[in-house]
Amino acid sequence: MWILLAALAVVVVGVLLYNSLVGLREQVDASWSDIDVQLKRRHDLVPNLVETVKGYARHEEGTLSKVVQARSAAMSAEGPQKRAQAENMLTSTLRSLFALSEAYPELKADRNFAQLQETLADLEDHIQRARRYYNAVVRDYNTRIRQVPTNLIATSFGFRGREFFELEDDGERDVPEVRFGSEGSTEG
Repeated sequence: MWILLAALAVVVVGVLLYNSLVGLREQVDASWSDIDVQLKRRHDLVPNLVETVKGYARHEEGTLSKVVQARSAAMSAEGPQKRAQAENMLTSTLRSLFALSEAYPELKADRNFAQLQETLADLEDHIQRARRYYNAVVRDYNTRIRQVPTNLIATSFGFRGREFFELEDDGERDVPEVRFGSEGSTEG
């Protein structure tokens, strides 16, 4: 009788552990989907930025081409690590795009350009929050599949660790600089 109860307890614990792993895996997938949605919104914004800048800075084709190429690479990157690298490159090229506004005062004053900059800054904030949440869930999931006794269930049922969505260097941790209006201006 005791052996039967012990066996039943082991099965129940195994089912509970398995279900907790499935729940965490689904949470990882859902949080990655949140990042993907925010990145898609960012990618959809880039052509509008490029077109707006193109209207004012026609001879800046090199910068505009780099932004378009970086966007394309970011859209086609697979997996968190490759996606992070591509997104970091896109962030870098967007910085150079915004730097053009300093050389073109009429671009800097364009209402559409200012709205696009504001939208991008908001998106960067959403991406950062989604990235933090995803990495926290991945940390919890990876920890759980490595802990005893859950690792026995994880190994038996093929649960594998997930990659973090990380930035490559400290300089990439900064949000692209977005400035509105002229520096030093005061309200009167």
